[in-house]
Amino acid sequence: MARRVWGLHAVIDAQGYRANVAIVLGDGRGRVLWAKRVGHDSWQFPQGGIQAGETPEEALYRELWEEVGLEAADVRVLARTEGWLRYRIPSRYVRRRAKPRCIGQKQKWFLLELIGPEEKIRFDRGEKPEFEAWRWVPYWYPVDQIVDFKRAVYRQALRALLPAHLEVERRAERQRVREGA
Repeated sequence: MARRVWGLHAVIDAQGYRANVAIVLGDGRGRVLWAKRVGHDSWQFPQGGIQAGETPEEALYRELWEEVGLEAADVRVLARTEGWLRYRIPSRYVRRRAKPRCIGQKQKWFLLELIGPEEKIRFDRGEKPEFEAWRWVPYWYPVDQIVDFKRAVYRQALRALLPAHLEVERRAERQRVREGA
C-alpha cells in the first residue's frame, strides 16, 4: 500500500521507501551526464520522486524536463531496470517526525541517449533548480564518486543498463570507422 506524503505528491510505500526515477543520460559516445547539486560539492545523476498517479515513464519525462531541461523528443530511451532498486538513507538523514517516515528510495533507472543538441541542457525549468553545472564523464566514473550510501545502487543500476550502453559504444565506434576517424 502506497501513501501520499510531501505536499500530496510523492509516494512512500508501506516499508518506508519513496518511489523515484533515476536518469542516466548518455551522449551517444559512451559518456554520461554528471550533474553538480546547487550549493554543494556533490555530484549525481538526475533523479526525482514519482508523484501519486504517475507511471515511472511519466515521472521520467517530467523529471527530465524539470531537472535537465530536455523534452522527450531530445532523447531516446535505450533501457530501464527491471523491478525496484533500493537504497536506505543513513539514519542521521531520516526525518524522524515525518509521517509516514521515509527510510530510503526505491528506483526505476532509465538509460537515455541525447539525440538533440546538448545546448538544450539547462537547469532552470523546474520551480527550484537542483543542479548548477554538468559535464560528460565515463560510464563507470559515478560509482566511485557518488556518496557512499548510494554507491551499491549506482553499481547495480549501471550493471543492469550496461548491455544497452555497450551497444551505443559499438555503434559510435562503427560510425568513427565509417568516417575514417
